[in-house]
Amino acid sequence: MTTTISELYGVLLELREVYQRKLEQFESAEWLEASGTGYSNHPAEDATLVYDQTINVSTARGVKDRLRQVEEAITRHEAHTYGTCVHCGREIDIARLEAIPYTAYCLHCAETREYHAGM
Repeated sequence: MTTTISELYGVLLELREVYQRKLEQFESAEWLEASGTGYSNHPAEDATLVYDQTINVSTARGVKDRLRQVEEAITRHEAHTYGTCVHCGREIDIARLEAIPYTAYCLHCAETREYHAGM
């Protein structure tokens, strides 16, 4: 069964809710208020704390970035430009949108961007 653009809009709205909840969980977490490392007799515990904080901050940034991408896709849908590559203007294949509903680029442009970014 082929998914339609209007069905993908519903998926985007659901994704927005999911990422908003995740972001709220991160923002209310205790680790955000941890003071970090200090001078203690347990450098291994300090290292573990720093490692955990780094992972959590990185994950929170990823959630914020994905939420931004989802919201931009919703905006494109409301502007009737969803499903059109923002770089070349070609239609994005529906299979790509099913796999990555928040994508702004067709496969060719996405691959070109990743190649130039050194990925």
